Amino acid sequence: METKVLSTGIAYKNLPQSYIRPVSDRPNLSQVSDCEDVPVIDLGSLDRTVIVRQIHDACKNYGFFQVINHGVTKEKVEKMQKVAKEFFNLPIEEKMKLYSDDPTKTMRLSTSFNVKKEQVHNWRDYLRLHCWPLHQFVHEWPSNPPLFKEVVSKYCKEVRELGFRIEELISESLGLEKDYITKVLGDQGQHMAINYYPPCPEPEMTYGLPGHTDPNALTILLQDLQVSGLQILKDGVWLAVKPQPDAFVINIGDQLQALSNGIYKSVWHRAVVNTDIARISVASFLCPADSALISAPPPLLADGSPAVYKGFTYPEYYKKFWSRNLDQEHCLENFINQNP
Repeated sequence: METKVLSTGIAYKNLPQSYIRPVSDRPNLSQVSDCEDVPVIDLGSLDRTVIVRQIHDACKNYGFFQVINHGVTKEKVEKMQKVAKEFFNLPIEEKMKLYSDDPTKTMRLSTSFNVKKEQVHNWRDYLRLHCWPLHQFVHEWPSNPPLFKEVVSKYCKEVRELGFRIEELISESLGLEKDYITKVLGDQGQHMAINYYPPCPEPEMTYGLPGHTDPNALTILLQDLQVSGLQILKDGVWLAVKPQPDAFVINIGDQLQALSNGIYKSVWHRAVVNTDIARISVASFLCPADSALISAPPPLLADGSPAVYKGFTYPEYYKKFWSRNLDQEHCLENFINQNP
């Protein structure tokens, strides 16, 4: 049986040729320093005004922040991390039953990003799940490990509620009604990527994921506490984001950049790998309903500011996003308003 994934349990002595990046496009890990001033926002604070101001500053200046006291129970987080590890430790024959390189599938194990199109692959396997509505998708999910469906279902529900709370705070931080963004986005879709980055023999020559922005509205990332790998681009410099205990990393996605009329930035970020230890992260994505029209809110245009982007739907955007390489120009560039 041909193994198309990296999570075989076999240690690689050298990096296969198809993973080697050109010299001009390598992570230069020795030049990356820690992001010392990562915004950490305490959602348990009683002062909502302070939280809203902190979120405004983080979204405008960083495009991401971390949240603590977020309401997702520690037990659900630990069970999610455990079942993710158990899945990738399954025998390769078991995992390959779920393999597909078709990005339209609502449940699949795959590798890299878009193996059909890309010229250089990424040092990453991932299990991609559609999560909402739960009853529509949960039957497709893996039956092995035995607790997978139960654990992931409970985790998804709590993360979804957290996402809605954050969207309300972001809405307020733009001076909009609290429910403006959640109303515009409609019955939001929810996806999950359980990412597995195996030990890599030559981490300086490849990526787990190259620099990219997220095409969705909001990303809620559970980092691996044992090993860091997330880096963000700030002021033209790549910075490492150290995992914080009991925290989620929140990324502004392309849809919220468009909805904020460019005030907030969808952060460029990447995942790097290391020689010694596998890293697992769990990314949850909230996505606009297919019928939602993504356009600048009228209150943000009231002072005569032009709309930065023309209106579009998420299916239009997603189709364009998947038709290109992950690390090409910002996909939003295709939706710039030419007649402001």
